[in-house]
Amino acid sequence: MTANWKNRKVLVTGAGGFIGSRLCEKLVEAGASVSAFVRYTSRSNPGLLRFIPKQVFNEIAFIRGDLRDFNAVEQSVDGVDTVFHLGALISIPYSYVHPVETVQTNVLGTMNVLEACRKHGAKLVHTSTSEVYGTALRVPIDENHPLQGQSPYSASKIGADKLVESYYRSFNVPVVTVRPFNTYGPGQSNRAVIPTIITQALAGDVVRLGNLSTIRDFTYLDDTVEGFLRAGAADLWDGETYNLGTGEEISIGAVAELIFNIMGKQPEIQVDSNRLRPEKSEVLRLISDNRKAKTKLGWVPRIGMQEGLNRTIDWISAHLDCYQVDDYGV
Repeated sequence: MTANWKNRKVLVTGAGGFIGSRLCEKLVEAGASVSAFVRYTSRSNPGLLRFIPKQVFNEIAFIRGDLRDFNAVEQSVDGVDTVFHLGALISIPYSYVHPVETVQTNVLGTMNVLEACRKHGAKLVHTSTSEVYGTALRVPIDENHPLQGQSPYSASKIGADKLVESYYRSFNVPVVTVRPFNTYGPGQSNRAVIPTIITQALAGDVVRLGNLSTIRDFTYLDDTVEGFLRAGAADLWDGETYNLGTGEEISIGAVAELIFNIMGKQPEIQVDSNRLRPEKSEVLRLISDNRKAKTKLGWVPRIGMQEGLNRTIDWISAHLDCYQVDDYGV
């Protein structure tokens, strides 16, 4: 797939984030001309892009702005062949505290990207999330599973997904949607459960978690990024959605024990009520049916959980100073 990106002009929104930064790195290595749309701060913080190799970083053109500002988005899309839209507020706990900001960023931001793509004729790879499915009504979850807004975050992403669908159907904007299940790997913040477990285990003898019995389908970062690349290179701009998950399920409690075994530690697990979702908002089980991505994109996850966790533990161990272990941030 890498040859398909040579000399293509690409914009990545959310480029400083966990998946976006790795995607930028892979696109540059594949020969694409990459622009990174990152949220403006007075410190011009490039996010996780600061950890990519310097020679790759220097190849990226930075655009600083806010997805809610149409002019900023429209100008960034001008002259671009393909947009990878990853920019979003993704924290579920944060969406309970600030639902309006979450909806404005995720829905209005996506609308702005769509309008800009419509105006300039750019193709769009849109990022969804497995959270739009809510608790599984049937397993494995295929792309036709009902969408259930069990948090303001998931509702905002359902809204964004439906806007993307409408722009394909109404205006023939060339789009494809990828729907990652729980991605993990080096660089992820401890807002996510796997880094939360690792950082607390490295720092002490107690690990505080939320619901231990919820079941997830974890996909390693590089496999998820490969799914994005294949979706954008397959020339299937037909409004379709593709699950990116392994099809294997594991409980949060079992993930913790696996991490402890790898680290050679056995911390005490304490359930922290502050980390529990509201009862009707908790998503109890997610497991993907990835046959569509395998068949149409040729995408197959290749990094097993043992190897993926080893890589993640090694990275976090080397960068523990980047984490605020004692704070539960939303």
